[in-house]
Amino acid sequence: MIAAACRIGTALIASMIVTAGAVAQDSPGAGDVAPAFRLQDQHGKWHSLDDYRGKWVVMYFYPKDNTPGCTTQACDLRDNIFAFRDIGAVILGISVDDVASHKTFAEEHGLPFVILADADKQVTTRYGVLTKFLGMMELARRDTFIVDPEGRIAKHYMKVDPASHSAMVLADLKKLGAKAPADKTG
Repeated sequence: MIAAACRIGTALIASMIVTAGAVAQDSPGAGDVAPAFRLQDQHGKWHSLDDYRGKWVVMYFYPKDNTPGCTTQACDLRDNIFAFRDIGAVILGISVDDVASHKTFAEEHGLPFVILADADKQVTTRYGVLTKFLGMMELARRDTFIVDPEGRIAKHYMKVDPASHSAMVLADLKKLGAKAPADKTG
């Protein structure tokens, strides 16, 4: 009887996870203007997408600070930071965690890029990546957008693999034409 109850409980939890994922709205696609935002980073500094005009932006949404998959993804991006910088790309992480959570996460893992707090979930909603987990928690889905220097979506990756995603994004940035910024010292 207890085993049957455990199987039912496990099945119920599994079905809640499988049915999770209702997206608030459609995500912008390649060629669309990237939705504007103004969010605070892990240090409390405000950032907007316009601040990065003229640069390639890798904007990755992730569910939760200090969880296994999110830590793997952030550390993989961290470990490739020089390759991203070499081609003039900026990395912006976004989740619905608050500034204090982001500060701890970035410090614990030595993250050398901006992590933006979308605690009111407006940006994750505009990008169509706000998802319900277990029918009650609203978190960002693990999606990435490459935004071109003109502010348009160049590529959208849905539900990415946190361990291999960084290399894929780097390769695609190069295919899209991202390259080292011109030397202005001459």
